[in-house]
Amino acid sequence: MYPISYIEPVFRPPSEWKSLILQVTNGCSWNNCTFCDMYTAEQKRFKPVPLEQTEAQLKSIVDAGYPVYRVFLADGDAMTLSVRRLHEIMDMLNRWLPHKPRVSAYCLPRNLKNKSVEDLRDLRAKGLSLMYVGCETGDNELLTLIEKGESFASSLSALEKMKAAGIKSSVMVLNGLGGPELSERHAIESARLMNAAQPEYLSTLVVDFPHGSERFKTNFNGRWRQLNKPELFREMEVFLDHLELESTIFRSDHASNYLVLKGVLGKDKNQMLNTIRTAINQPGRIPLREEWQRGL
Repeated sequence: MYPISYIEPVFRPPSEWKSLILQVTNGCSWNNCTFCDMYTAEQKRFKPVPLEQTEAQLKSIVDAGYPVYRVFLADGDAMTLSVRRLHEIMDMLNRWLPHKPRVSAYCLPRNLKNKSVEDLRDLRAKGLSLMYVGCETGDNELLTLIEKGESFASSLSALEKMKAAGIKSSVMVLNGLGGPELSERHAIESARLMNAAQPEYLSTLVVDFPHGSERFKTNFNGRWRQLNKPELFREMEVFLDHLELESTIFRSDHASNYLVLKGVLGKDKNQMLNTIRTAINQPGRIPLREEWQRGL
């Protein structure tokens, strides 16, 4: 609905569908993850968007009277920007949107390595209140195989910094990422990471490859294949069974998921486990998404 000229394609979390998507960077500065084709097009080479260009677009929106209740800082790597530039962006938003809408962004764990809790706390005071973190897995071997450039420790450090600064985290884990051989360890280590971090939000997506999986499979040397539905459900069962979360809002309702799960962990843990076990043991009893209904 907003009159903005984007460098396409632009991606955003499903929950930001009503937000103003403000492109403060183009692409992803890492862009090595073998499961991700989001920013591989030539026009998506990473670069910061000039602040004056972003401000001109924001001004046009305000002048046109468009309502802005939430702002998502795109593209996939806004938090790689320096603390100084992030402050400039937040100051610009507060100047044009004095009602202070909620501001969020994707965040790679490495983005916070050189940012202190105090740095993040200052940004939080200006309105940056939520970060979406693609941890993908807590298993170090799998993180190496997918060339994530992260570890269990680096992911946990970033999530702990956010919590200490008062910034909420929404973490994504990829169901099926390790194939059959690493499935159980992927589930257990991912749960261990979430238990240590206690994120405010947690979601799972089913790993999928709209442009083919050859690049992804290369590092596995024949050890990987895509999980079928019962295998995906069993992995989710192990993951949920090992989660010990206090008050995390959990969603497994992305378009990639066959089985839709929603609840708060831990109070809804047993209910969701029962749903998964019914889907495994009584095929057809729980409604599943058809292939034509799914997407990434």
